[in-house]
Amino acid sequence: LEESLGQTLLDRTGRTIGLTTAGEQLLSYGRKMMGLNDEVFSRMTDHVYQGSIVLGVPHDIVYPAIPKVLQIFHAEYPRMRLQLLSAATFRLLDMFAEGRCDMILTTEEGCGAGGETLSQKDLLWFGAPGGTAWQRRPVPLASDPICSFRPIMMNALDKAGIPWDVAVDSESSRTVEATVSADLAILAQLEDTAIGELQPIQHGGALPELGSNCINLYLNEAKSSEVLDALANLVRRSYQSTPLALTA
Repeated sequence: LEESLGQTLLDRTGRTIGLTTAGEQLLSYGRKMMGLNDEVFSRMTDHVYQGSIVLGVPHDIVYPAIPKVLQIFHAEYPRMRLQLLSAATFRLLDMFAEGRCDMILTTEEGCGAGGETLSQKDLLWFGAPGGTAWQRRPVPLASDPICSFRPIMMNALDKAGIPWDVAVDSESSRTVEATVSADLAILAQLEDTAIGELQPIQHGGALPELGSNCINLYLNEAKSSEVLDALANLVRRSYQSTPLALTA
């Protein structure tokens, strides 16, 4: 080993053999490596969860932020069980009030008591690429019956004197997305949150503006912990300009 390193590790000048400075450094590194080995073995072989967190997110803002949050959290806390629950904002608020969620995100026109606004985004009309559904009268709408954007769309069209019709009324986000992708209807979504092939409609003022909505964070302070706070910080960072990234 001494030949390989080109260093003298043992002091053989006295009656007893001791460590040189280089030897002491090597011993320190060795102890750290053994400790890291034990930690890796423990993490990779012990599949018992040490705790659980329930995170509620409306389905229309799961993308693009939440998948990266889940990935990083699992890498940093592999023995914590993180359950993602997707539901409409008003249901998530009820579940949070009942203590069934540790943390929720919501889409609201304002922010309720105890909430924290992470971002404010424009609510836009979305349709199929190059689609013409938005030009039809009545305007065909696709919506979840309990979506918070539904009354906003309807009220805006009513105020503009534009007739509308609910072409798709389904709680399945996949059904709604498929219908809009087929250019059979349009919907409202927050900017930068659309999935699939849906695109903002360039209507040139032919459709009314929908205003903006806040993406809010609600954290159960009664269950506050280092891990829950770490998850909250990941969520906060996901809505900042610098994208999240896994640490090496």
